[in-house]
Amino acid sequence: MELTMAAEELKTAVNRLRRAQGQINGVIKMIEEGRDCEDVITQLAAASRALDKAGFAIIATGLQHCLTDTELAESGDRERMRARLEKLFLSLA
Repeated sequence: MELTMAAEELKTAVNRLRRAQGQINGVIKMIEEGRDCEDVITQLAAASRALDKAGFAIIATGLQHCLTDTELAESGDRERMRARLEKLFLSLA
């Protein structure tokens, strides 16, 4: 039972991850430059939100696959997949 998804479906998540990567690089630079703590925390919080949103988008795509996959429903694995997705969701909460 695999939770595979096409890269095209996850394009938004990948874009969010790239944004977070840039924000994290910016946070590192801000710390190295001795920037104000409030500015650093603001950027760090933005990066954290971007990571969370990417994670939720990936889980939502997996959930959509799970709900629409007739082969999965016929095999009886739907409940196991639901449990896996729930566990993943809770790991981000």
